[in-house]
Amino acid sequence: MKKLKGAYPGTGLTLALLLCFSPCAVSDGLPDLGDVSQAALTPLQERQIGQQSMMQIRAGKQYLDDAEINDYLNQLGAKLVENSPEPSLDFEFFAVDDYSVNAFALPGGFIGVNAGLLLITQSESELASVLSHEISHVTQHHLARMIEGQRGDSLISMAAIAIAILAARTSPQAAEATIASVQAGNIQKQLNFTRANEEEADRIGLQLLQKSGFNTHAMPEFLERLQKATRLLDSNAPNYMRTHPITSDRIAEIENRIHNQPYRLIPDSLDFQLVRTKLIAAQKTAPDAIAYFSDALGTQNYGNPIAQRYGLVSALLRDNQIQRAAQELTILRKQAKTNPMSKNSPMIETLAGQVLRATKNYTEALAFYRTAVQNFPQHRALIYDYTDLLLQDNQAEIAVKLLTEQLTRHPSDTTLYDLQARAYAMQGKTLEQHQAQAYSYAWQGDLHAAIEQLELAKQAGGSFYQLSTIESDLRELREMLDAHGKK
Repeated sequence: MKKLKGAYPGTGLTLALLLCFSPCAVSDGLPDLGDVSQAALTPLQERQIGQQSMMQIRAGKQYLDDAEINDYLNQLGAKLVENSPEPSLDFEFFAVDDYSVNAFALPGGFIGVNAGLLLITQSESELASVLSHEISHVTQHHLARMIEGQRGDSLISMAAIAIAILAARTSPQAAEATIASVQAGNIQKQLNFTRANEEEADRIGLQLLQKSGFNTHAMPEFLERLQKATRLLDSNAPNYMRTHPITSDRIAEIENRIHNQPYRLIPDSLDFQLVRTKLIAAQKTAPDAIAYFSDALGTQNYGNPIAQRYGLVSALLRDNQIQRAAQELTILRKQAKTNPMSKNSPMIETLAGQVLRATKNYTEALAFYRTAVQNFPQHRALIYDYTDLLLQDNQAEIAVKLLTEQLTRHPSDTTLYDLQARAYAMQGKTLEQHQAQAYSYAWQGDLHAAIEQLELAKQAGGSFYQLSTIESDLRELREMLDAHGKK
């Protein structure tokens, strides 16, 4: 199996970017997991197909590149995965920049959630019910079964088929060209999960909800609401209804399973409210967002006042009303301190740092970020802002060290690579600069740009080990590009 095996300078990582580029040789002794899907795909191959599919999603600009939203989804998802049949499986949850209502799973544990679905869920338990259903499709290897007939293809072709299945399940017309391009003319019969698949995902998803401490009644409530919306919208049904056909029998089966379970009012986390607030604000212009959140705070008839003031501060910052943003932030932080659920919110701290930076008081801002990053060392949005500020202050060495630590946790984070490229440029390390930029482009699916950056890195000269690494990475990327051309 081939991987982009160059250890990234300064990280000690192996950038396991991808994949088998020609029809993959199946290793001797496939694991016997009691699952017919494994006769075609190993768990590792499923993961690799998912990685390739993610590259296509990023290249198509569908990926919502917001670290706070994606980190929240991963925290919520991890809580559910812990109670799944495969708790050691490596999942990645991500948001999609699409305000239609949908969620989907890809092979290997990649689960996408549309912005529209995040907004339509009325509680965190409802969102968790959707994630638990998608997790169950992955742990039961339903997706592997859907593409197992393509066993003879390369993993890149199989990843394209996975994307075709995803597209066709959402919009069959939009997927026709994709299906044709991967020569999957017989794929139509594989486009939908079977009724048994959906029922199994519901059953196991309910178990995950219950074991994870969420309200199991949220699942049928969410499905019933979508079903009613379908009747009102006629043919304009939410995408989630197309990809996961919801029938009265299916809802009745779920309700029957939870009939004897108590109805638990589980309070939403503040992060759930803040993430939804970010998405609401993103749909509006800054003046409209200011008016919206001001009105919500004034009437106090609905919503979370801490989340609403968070939205107001963010909108004021976007509108360059720095003084008023600072005033509202003071109120926000006082409100947060009196609420046990919000006094240690990294999202509020990130917003506070952004307001402080807008005041141009860089000395105070650096001190603030230094403390904030110590308190929330895994909150990537804080890391982004802090390292950007460090670079503005010509502290490239500290920035490189911090970014290197973060890349061990998030080896596919393109923003971290972009920042690292800037830091290396400031240090005059041309080879490392272009190599970091190459990895950023590669993870975004822009293979041509990645190759160009590695060629520039090679021209900069370096040690025998560094140049060998670059040659190896170039070979892998060219093989990948060639395989894409032949799929």
